[in-house]
Amino acid sequence: MKLSYSLGSLLSVNEVLQCAGKTAKAKPDTVWIPETWGMENFAMLSAISSRTKSKIGSSIINIYSRSPSLIAMGAATIDSISNQRLILGLGTSSVPIIQGLHGYAFERPLQRMKETVEIVRLALSGKKIDYSGQIFSLKGFTLLIKPPRPAIPIYIAAINQKMTELTWRIADGVIFYLRPISEMKSTISKMQKKRTIDVACQLISSVSENGEQAKERVRKTLAFYISVGEIYRKFLAENGFKKETDNIYGEYQKSGFKSNHELVSDHMLESLTISGTPQECKKQLKKFYNAGITHPIMQFNPIDDVGKSFDLFTKTFSDV
Repeated sequence: MKLSYSLGSLLSVNEVLQCAGKTAKAKPDTVWIPETWGMENFAMLSAISSRTKSKIGSSIINIYSRSPSLIAMGAATIDSISNQRLILGLGTSSVPIIQGLHGYAFERPLQRMKETVEIVRLALSGKKIDYSGQIFSLKGFTLLIKPPRPAIPIYIAAINQKMTELTWRIADGVIFYLRPISEMKSTISKMQKKRTIDVACQLISSVSENGEQAKERVRKTLAFYISVGEIYRKFLAENGFKKETDNIYGEYQKSGFKSNHELVSDHMLESLTISGTPQECKKQLKKFYNAGITHPIMQFNPIDDVGKSFDLFTKTFSDV
């Protein structure tokens, strides 16, 4: 069974590097690096490539702030540096990030994803590209460096049904996030009958000998994403958590992040995340494997000292 770790968001650059170095003993399938509005993804993947022998993955590179050609250039560069260990995770991100932080119009996400994947694959094949799409038109583009592989695995972050269907048609894997376990089980069962791909799911996770402390840490992270991520809030509301999401978002609008995590229900924790004591977390992880997830990505949420917390984190899940 595959098992991977995601490092970022709550960590500094140096803490990411420190934790990546510790994965030599844990031997995860992949070390994934997120990108929001802090650490730049390709730079961090380059930095951790010498710290771990595992595969390295972007979770995710958004397809609006970089052109398909630039994504291909970055992927070929990192794949060369890492000796062919890259998994290229792509996603559309969200309206607030693309329009608010990058200043681009969030338009035609499905078509843009389709064309981006096509162009990246053509570029990495080493062929000269003459491409005419509905969004992108390229003439005579060829990478100046020879890609070490003619193809790099491409995973797509999918939330809504149309992106999920596109992912199963064109990608090597999917990356799910903040989906109720019952909904994922149904979706995975249906989609895998059409075509079998790697089903990755990034799970907000925290482990502590003090189980309640770990649960509080995860509640805070979950409340953050529900508060600032309209796309996640809407999806969860449509899939059994409307009351909770309304309450969490309403409290965020009144008082910020001071106490809205207290409105995250135990049912939300059980359905969306992994947290508690080591024994509790091992038991919870098995439920997600049983739902059809082939590649759980444990999103590290530290408790107190980052190094010690990550040691307990990796020891817990390496034993599953």
